[in-house]
Parts: sequence; C-alpha cells; structure tokens
Amino acid sequence: MSRTIAFIGLGIMGLPMAKNLVDAGFAVRGFNRTPAKAEELAAAGGQAAGTIAEAVDGADVIVTMVPDSPDVEAVLTGDDGILSAAQPGATWIDFSTIRPDVAKELAAQAREAGIRPLDAPVSGGEPGAINGVLSIMVGGDDADFESASDVFAAVGKTIVHVGPSGAGQTVKAANQLIVAGNIGLLAEAVIFLEAYGVDTTAALEVLGGGLAGSKVLEQKGQKMLDREFAPGFRLALHHKDMGIVTAAAREAGVAIPLGAAVAQLVAATVAQGNGGLDHSGLLTVIEQLSGTTASAGEDSAEDDTAQEGAA
Repeated sequence: MSRTIAFIGLGIMGLPMAKNLVDAGFAVRGFNRTPAKAEELAAAGGQAAGTIAEAVDGADVIVTMVPDSPDVEAVLTGDDGILSAAQPGATWIDFSTIRPDVAKELAAQAREAGIRPLDAPVSGGEPGAINGVLSIMVGGDDADFESASDVFAAVGKTIVHVGPSGAGQTVKAANQLIVAGNIGLLAEAVIFLEAYGVDTTAALEVLGGGLAGSKVLEQKGQKMLDREFAPGFRLALHHKDMGIVTAAAREAGVAIPLGAAVAQLVAATVAQGNGGLDHSGLLTVIEQLSGTTASAGEDSAEDDTAQEGAA
C-alpha cells in the first residue's frame, strides 16, 4: 500500500509539488487556508482536508510548505497543529524557507513528540516545482533522510543531505544570497544594455552562453526585458529570506557587503508596494535609480499560506 502524505500549504510551489506526489503513487491529503487550492489537488487525484488535524491524522509523512518561521511554528505547535494530531514515528518534512535556529528548535520539539523532522528547503522556483526537478537541501538524521528518499525523488532532482537539523536552512540562506545578487546584477546589466540601444534579446543570448550564464539569466532575463513580473517567487518572500541571511551572517560574524546592498534594494522595492511582484521585479528599483521610466507590474495578492515559493 502507498504511504499517506499530509501536505500543508498548497501555494505557487506547494500545489505542483503535491500533484507530483500524487502522480508518484502516494495518497496525498492537502490542506490550505484557501479551500480552492485543496479542491484543485483533489481534482488531480489527491484529497482535500478541512483542517490541519484532518490532513495529518494517520499520515506516514507530513509536509509543510508555508511562508515564514512563525507560520511553520503555528502549523506545528498550534491547537489544531501537527504535534497534536500526528502519529508517533511519522516523518515531518518542512520544505519552507525559515530561520536555521527556528528549524533546529522546532526539530527538537518534533523529536520529543516522537516525530522525525527534516528541514528541506527547495530551490528551482515554480518551473522546478511543476517539473519535479527542484534542488533540495536537507538537514536531519541520516536514517530519516534515507527513509524519505522516495518522497524527495518525486519532487526533486538534486537532493543532498547537508547535515543535522537546521543545516538545510543554512544552505538555503546561502542560495538566496547568491540568487538575489545575481538578480540585482542582471537587472543592472539589462538597464545598462538598454541605455546603449543594444539588441537586448541577442545580448542576453550570448551572455548566457559564456561565464555570465546562469539559471537566473535563463529564467529571469526575458521577464525583465518584457517587464512581466507575475510571481514565480514573490519579492516579499525574498525580502524575508534576505533578512534570514543577513541576521545569520551577523550572528556568525561574517561580512556580506554585496548581500547587504542587494538586501536593501529588495527592501526598497517591497517598501514601494511591489512585494507581490516576482523577484525579477527588482529591475523596477534599478530603473528608478537610473532615472529611467519606472515599470512596476501587477501586485499579486493571494492567501499567505498559499504563497510559499523557492528561488
């Protein structure tokens, strides 16, 4: 018999991941504060749960994919939360991106309740979630990691156990630092090229074939050229993630001067009301600093539980 998975948080990333688990043969019960998301999972062969407890009851594996540290804590420890409903021995996989210290603290609480925790933030954005090719950095015990290998294989391609609880979140913070820096520099390059009247599509094509090539250029370059910032990963979430990495760097006594600068650019873009844009929308603040016409896209508002994504 297939294992039962409770999937909590069916947003931009969570819903396609849950559908991939259904396609892999798991029995998936989904919960989301916006019921329509759970119904969409049901239409794809899963089940819709009305509460977290209903989703978790009897589940072999419990998955969370929610926006921030307080959300994960509430889902885990709330009156109707995971700890109150999970069966002993269940594996809890948190695909969210949260603070490493919070991940370690919540993992300890889970173990005390007889639950096996894995912090497993993901990278690859909405396309990676849809295609089941996410990069997954996992923190937790070796045996627990091995026992969840089939779950990870259904949603990811590059799956690496990076250390004990909290290590996955630490590696994800480094990922978000690199991604934000790349997005910031790509935005500057686009504005620079446009200022000289260069064929920007051709320019990005040749840049992508050299050392400047990257997944960021590949996935975000055309969005910047088109000023099309429908969210695959919202700036508001990247702002949250840059807060995580800058705080963690300060705690470790590590200097991140370039990261600090791009964190301020992300913060400024969010402060201007553009937190609902894709993080490629960082281009808008670079335009403003350059004195060119601002080009903000549509702000996107969805239920917070449904908004977790991964860069």
